[in-house]
Amino acid sequence: MSLAILNGSASPVGSVAINAQTGTTYTFAASDSFNTLVTLTNASAIAVTIPTNATTAFPVGTVLNFSQNGAGQVTVSGASGVTLTSVGATAATPKTRVQYSAGSAIQTAANAWLVVGDIA
Repeated sequence: MSLAILNGSASPVGSVAINAQTGTTYTFAASDSFNTLVTLTNASAIAVTIPTNATTAFPVGTVLNFSQNGAGQVTVSGASGVTLTSVGATAATPKTRVQYSAGSAIQTAANAWLVVGDIA
């Protein structure tokens, strides 16, 4: 088995850490940015925020992965000063389509993110 260093710890290559969240709000953290899936599970709507580069200095090219595991629809938004682009009617504040939808936010420049995936 091959190992890689993941957030300072040895981790099997190809593995993904799970960050299970059950509340109705969550702000992405630096620890979410490498081989991590943030699972969001709640019956109510969930608001997820991408912080500014001044708050959390994600490098350009960072990928933040998330999934809606409960009935509550996930809305991704940027903190003040963060621009999100995506598809559909909710391009500036993308939402997951249904339970078990997943998506990724990719940082294309400081404070600029492209959100892709099963988005409504």
